[in-house]
Amino acid sequence: MYDDIASLYHLVYPNWNEAIAKQGTALNGVISNFVGAASQSILDVSCGIGTQAIGLATLGHNVTASDLSAAAVARAHKEALSRGLEMTFKVADMRQCAQTHGSGFDVVLSADNSLPHLPGEDEIRVALQGFYQCLRQDGVAIVSLREYLEDEDRSSPQMWSYGFRDDKSDRYFVFQTRDWSNNAYDVAMYFVREVKQGIPASVTAGLSRYYAITVERLMFLFREVGFTDVQRLDGILHQPIIVGRRVDI
Repeated sequence: MYDDIASLYHLVYPNWNEAIAKQGTALNGVISNFVGAASQSILDVSCGIGTQAIGLATLGHNVTASDLSAAAVARAHKEALSRGLEMTFKVADMRQCAQTHGSGFDVVLSADNSLPHLPGEDEIRVALQGFYQCLRQDGVAIVSLREYLEDEDRSSPQMWSYGFRDDKSDRYFVFQTRDWSNNAYDVAMYFVREVKQGIPASVTAGLSRYYAITVERLMFLFREVGFTDVQRLDGILHQPIIVGRRVDI
């Protein structure tokens, strides 16, 4: 999906630059509380177009960022350069983060419901094992994800609107559709550029799938792969945050 929509993904946010600053500041507070207030080495394994990674780099952290989407990584790299930030970017699968990036990071980050893109618990467990291996002793993994509830509405189809967004001289209507199948659902993201005098309308769209893992189950998997001091944090981002620490005995 993200290869198809990387050029327009910033329109998910009412103001992307404000989102970069807000999320960077929020995550910086978590990092300060769990690791320390100094500049930290951070590995963002699902950076997308750079929302969280750029925000943290702006605050002085040493950020390495990767994503499976080459187009998203290219967009994030371009955005970082335009802001004068020195960051390392790679195209990589989060399940292979240890092989790609090595170890010794203070923080491993996967934000904004990225981990549920993996197709089930076995693959999520592999990713978490990689997060653990990438961390130094006493480092922390930080994951934010949507609050999936057992009793939520899983009827299909569903449509979720982000509303209208202005982008330079164009206006877009942004929305997504969801189609559920048991504990997974397909998401199609649509960016509809409205018709203007002499210019036809156009649609940019992408399709992906999510696995609806609950916060409680993900916390269990954190502990299963070896993380300690696993905590849920609420009211910091728009989604719950899970934090786990690597402590080798």
